[in-house]
Amino acid sequence: QVQLVESGGGLVQPGGSLRLSCAASGFTSSSPMWWYRQAPGKERELVASISSFGGNTGYADSVKGRFTISRDNAKNTVYLQMNRLKPEDTAVYYCYRKHDGMGYWGKGTLVTVSS
Repeated sequence: QVQLVESGGGLVQPGGSLRLSCAASGFTSSSPMWWYRQAPGKERELVASISSFGGNTGYADSVKGRFTISRDNAKNTVYLQMNRLKPEDTAVYYCYRKHDGMGYWGKGTLVTVSS
């Protein structure tokens, strides 16, 4: 059974940092991975992407220079390091990947940036 499980969310003050993790299980090969987020009352948006072996990454303009996506294929885990967090980064963060033609989402982890 394939599964994605996010963790690492929480409450942080503006300017603070968090590191999110996405643990994958049940997948038989490496694949590009994506982090998305959905703020209250807004549509889900792409935050960052990483290629199968980490050589290529991409970021939304709103997080470029503050967030870093990485992966450890030996641990089947993708990370999102979030620095200089802003209140507008408040959202549920989801990881996503494709496998055998189907898309898989985790259940998300909530990040709240507030003083």
